[in-house]
Amino acid sequence: MLFVELAVTGLVYGCMYAMMAVGLTLVYGLLRILHIAHAGVFALGAYVAVVVANATGSLALGFALALVVSAIAGVAIYRFAYQPLLGHPPFVPMIVSIGLFIVMQEGFRMVFGAYGIAFDDNPWYTSTVAIAGINLNYVEIAMVISSVVLLVGFGLFASLTRAGIGWRATVTDPQMATSFGVDPVRVRYVIFLFGSALAGIAGALVGLLNNYVEPTMGGLVSYKALAIIVLGGLGNVRGTLLASLVLGVVESYGTIYLADVFDRDAIGFLFLIVVLMVRPQGLLGRG
Repeated sequence: MLFVELAVTGLVYGCMYAMMAVGLTLVYGLLRILHIAHAGVFALGAYVAVVVANATGSLALGFALALVVSAIAGVAIYRFAYQPLLGHPPFVPMIVSIGLFIVMQEGFRMVFGAYGIAFDDNPWYTSTVAIAGINLNYVEIAMVISSVVLLVGFGLFASLTRAGIGWRATVTDPQMATSFGVDPVRVRYVIFLFGSALAGIAGALVGLLNNYVEPTMGGLVSYKALAIIVLGGLGNVRGTLLASLVLGVVESYGTIYLADVFDRDAIGFLFLIVVLMVRPQGLLGRG
């Protein structure tokens, strides 16, 4: 039973990593930019959720506004930080993105304080339900359901809608897509909108899971998300999803069998190093 519980716990964390990393993968696949400020959007979603939920007593309203505000913030980052720099080498917007992430962290610290905020009433954090003999709290279940619904929804969007097909065509061959009438600017806005909404919801769920939201909460998750997109093969959405789940499970088992040597985060990066030594192109990347 322990093996099953560890696998389930790993998949829960893997779902959270996937919601964070998919947005990074989409942006990299489209613009070849490492979108470090994505971590700031992650923390922004958590802060919006906790502040609104505490002020109104409505967790649903907090999450709804977290999604909307995060999506708008992602679009604003593209419009004002990245779009003017698209003609420059990729390291230029990456440096801007790092600076923006630092500014966002300091902004959270100045506005909300350095010690973080907890949810005033969080029965989701303490209530558990037994599924096949495994105890899960409601936040963990919500994490899995949210990630599956949102990621499957994006898959259907990418496969069945004109905008989604335009995104895939733009990633594959931008010039050809443009010649067939696809508006690349509109595609970029859609990608930042969706990817940022995912990050905001992931941040809100993590804040609810830990019952704590603090200014630097996006830092470590962003490092792992960057590791995941490399592990999955840069720009490969399926590889990112696979790498997210695998990393979550590896960390979960590692905390039991390697706890005397490494902590959870070190285990994840050690796994990344080992895999890239064997497959430098990532799990599903092309050689």
